Amino acid sequence: MTDILLLNGPNLGILGDREPEIYGSDTLADIVTAVSDEVADAGWKVIAIQDESEAELIRALHAHRYSTAGAIVNPGALMIAGWSLRDALASYPPPWIEVHLSNVWAREQFRHQSVTAALAQGAVVGLGAFGYRLAARSLLHLLGSDR
Repeated sequence: MTDILLLNGPNLGILGDREPEIYGSDTLADIVTAVSDEVADAGWKVIAIQDESEAELIRALHAHRYSTAGAIVNPGALMIAGWSLRDALASYPPPWIEVHLSNVWAREQFRHQSVTAALAQGAVVGLGAFGYRLAARSLLHLLGSDR
């Protein structure tokens, strides 16, 4: 398998316009390109999916659970109460990294708990769009493809 899943949850499709003082000016397309560039030398391709619906994100995880080597997941606000997404992630066999553009622990109290992060092999928070590149590097390392 040489594909990785890049899964982005609600409101991440409007990055670049959405509260740039918090989330930065990079668009989701910029992030997809950056992650694709990061894994290209290893011969990997990115399957990028963003949806506003938890159900569609779950369908994507189920559809790609055996065809991808790993995933980078930004569940967005679903990290707080996305129990169905959490269960789908628990059933996703390959390793995955959780990413958040902002430092969720430096923000509102309700963002301080993630129902999904404990299932991830690691988490990158607060580093903006660059965090996705770090997650891609981490995933390649976990999969032994960072040589």
